Amino acid sequence: MLTAAIITITSALIFYSWGVWGEKIKGKLNGFFLALFWIGLTFDSTGTFLMSKLSEVPNSFHKITGITAIVLMLIHALWGTLVFIKKDKNMINNFHKFSFFVWIIWLIPFLSGMIMGTSM
Repeated sequence: MLTAAIITITSALIFYSWGVWGEKIKGKLNGFFLALFWIGLTFDSTGTFLMSKLSEVPNSFHKITGITAIVLMLIHALWGTLVFIKKDKNMINNFHKFSFFVWIIWLIPFLSGMIMGTSM
């Protein structure tokens, strides 16, 4: 189960980062980047669930930031979907600012999980 958890969390990093950085470089939200947000969220949720089954730490900074990150990713994907459906050019062109913020917050539990995992 540890291997599956590592693969899914790493997949979340790849897909979510691809979506956020692609959108940032392109300067606007499009359907491909939106799909990458949802794929990243799916992998992250799955990986987090698998990791939680392996973890014996009842309450920690890592778990709190992890839950926060998943909630922000969900809000990000839902808001992105709404922006994309509305086709408001101003919102489409400025959405990447929020994306980058959520990605930075998401990195905190990702990196703390790596540090905790390698120190055990």
